[in-house]
Amino acid sequence: MSLDYAQLAEWDKEYVWHPFTQMQMWNAADPLIIERGEGSYLIDVQGNRYLDGISSLWVTVHGHTHPILTQAIKEQVDKIAHTTLLGLANVPSIQLAKKLVEITPPGLTKVFYSDAGATAVEIALKIAYQCWQQHPDPQKRQKKKFISLEEAYHGDTVGTISVGGKGSAYATYRDLLFEGYRVPAPYCYRCPLGREREQCNLACLQVVEDIMAKHHQEIAGLIIEPLVQGAAGMITAPDGYLGKIRGLCTKYNILMIADEVAVGFGRTGTLFACEQEGVSPDIMCVAKGLTGGYLPLAATLTTEAIFNAFLGELREGKTFFHGHTFTGNPVGCAVALANIEVIEQTRLIRHIQASARLLSSELKRFKALRHVGDIRQRGLMVGLELVRVKQTKEPYTLEENIGHQVILAARRQGLIIRPLGNVLVLMPILAMSGEQLQQVLAITYQAIKNVTEKESL
Repeated sequence: MSLDYAQLAEWDKEYVWHPFTQMQMWNAADPLIIERGEGSYLIDVQGNRYLDGISSLWVTVHGHTHPILTQAIKEQVDKIAHTTLLGLANVPSIQLAKKLVEITPPGLTKVFYSDAGATAVEIALKIAYQCWQQHPDPQKRQKKKFISLEEAYHGDTVGTISVGGKGSAYATYRDLLFEGYRVPAPYCYRCPLGREREQCNLACLQVVEDIMAKHHQEIAGLIIEPLVQGAAGMITAPDGYLGKIRGLCTKYNILMIADEVAVGFGRTGTLFACEQEGVSPDIMCVAKGLTGGYLPLAATLTTEAIFNAFLGELREGKTFFHGHTFTGNPVGCAVALANIEVIEQTRLIRHIQASARLLSSELKRFKALRHVGDIRQRGLMVGLELVRVKQTKEPYTLEENIGHQVILAARRQGLIIRPLGNVLVLMPILAMSGEQLQQVLAITYQAIKNVTEKESL
């Protein structure tokens, strides 16, 4: 039975509140309504096909309706769809935890499940905080604050907003948030310290050390998105930055929390971003690509030492009092296991690395576009920063909404991408073919040129 677009559009506007969306603008336009997917394509209710250039918000690994992942879900549902981890265990959650410990950086030995990246980070913050509160040394119990990067995004819960850097977006909630220390993002194109990229000598790291040296006795942890700050506009850290952050955390006895929600499972060219600089964090958060983009599932991994800090008699109150109704959902864990198996069997990381080289080569021609100020890439994560004047880096205004205009132009040519303000984000499906990647780039190039240089379509 065909779905009636007009009726669905009417119901959508009447009943659905969309995330990160000014609904007055949404209701003034015709919505794109997706019905199904095939491989690297999304297909709307009217039969139009679009390349999925954002991996359905950075989650899709092998493509839509992948037969092995679909079968894993069906087989698990035939056994049981859900059973709680409160007082019980289930088979897929045990198997997945073992697998995650095997494939993540050395030293991470315990897995705490949740349902989304934000909750995985919220759990990490609570674990780090409580770990120090249970320390036998009273001085260590003063470690209650966190260091985070400006422009960072770790989710939309109260805790994750507190360590986020998108200040203007969350100004409404300021009174709900806890205080911490902010350090400059390694945003080389618009250096917050006013340094030039080639001569900066990672000056932003000195700010981090200055804060740690002065306040380490009250700092519980530092949280960072390894290599790429995604929602900040694909800000890519210089080589060596992540490893030096790890060294500073060790030096000043501060727990390092790696938020690998967006960058994990191959997105940056290695299975986990931390691998590229030999970093083992104290706590690591994963989600998004964990299930290949099929079901909401997240995990927070910690070291044995952190886990041991929560062991004790009931009367000591050291239990980690946190949980979700669907913690360790067996269907989610089953498809996550299938996802990792396909990553390994297809040697997907090699494919990603080849695709990243293709992207790097093809992106060079974007430098000639008059309004592309900066091109940032790490693996299959790309940010194209649009500027009004390239020579001065003058940005487009909020009212011009230039990123949105470009993505609409791309959509008319059969490509789905999203902007982050003036930054166009390309996050293709990891298994996307080289030919499809070239289509993504060709459409994006022309859309930027058409909109920013006012050429006719």
